[in-house]
Amino acid sequence: MGVDVKDLPPAYQAQALRKWAEQERKKKRLPLPCPADAGPGKPAKYHNKPTERVTAAGNVLRFDSRKEALRYDELAALEQAGKIRELRMQVDFTLQEAFTDGEGRRVRAIRYRADFTYRRKPRWPLPSMDPGEFADKMKWEWPLVVEDVKSRATRTKEYIMKRKLMKERFNIDIQEV
Repeated sequence: MGVDVKDLPPAYQAQALRKWAEQERKKKRLPLPCPADAGPGKPAKYHNKPTERVTAAGNVLRFDSRKEALRYDELAALEQAGKIRELRMQVDFTLQEAFTDGEGRRVRAIRYRADFTYRRKPRWPLPSMDPGEFADKMKWEWPLVVEDVKSRATRTKEYIMKRKLMKERFNIDIQEV
């Protein structure tokens, strides 16, 4: 005893057809559509072109823009050269935890997602500085660098607010590339 899709209201018909298409896709094990493969249609909000890179291990990395993919290429080369390490992409920082206000309403957490984070090789002491003094100051740690690939259009008010919160909460300056 089955229900005919035509007997359902239009909204439920669309939902049933989406679920059926998802099941068929899983059966055939087709890959998910990639934004870079999208044909004509609605243009990207900031006119960016989604781009892919394939790593030496065969992993496919998807980037929101060509500019971000080119920056990844540069950082990967710096990591190979030993000038940076621990290169990570799309790292989340929680700027403010979620909470419930006095009236019982839930307020969402504020998060910032950085394009890239990595550790930069420490700068060596200046000739005028005593090596022991420099060692005490720097402790020879590789400082954390947080980068975001930006254009004039993507420097939104929301991003600027989150950049200020990153400085206040973690004492991290976001480097814009």
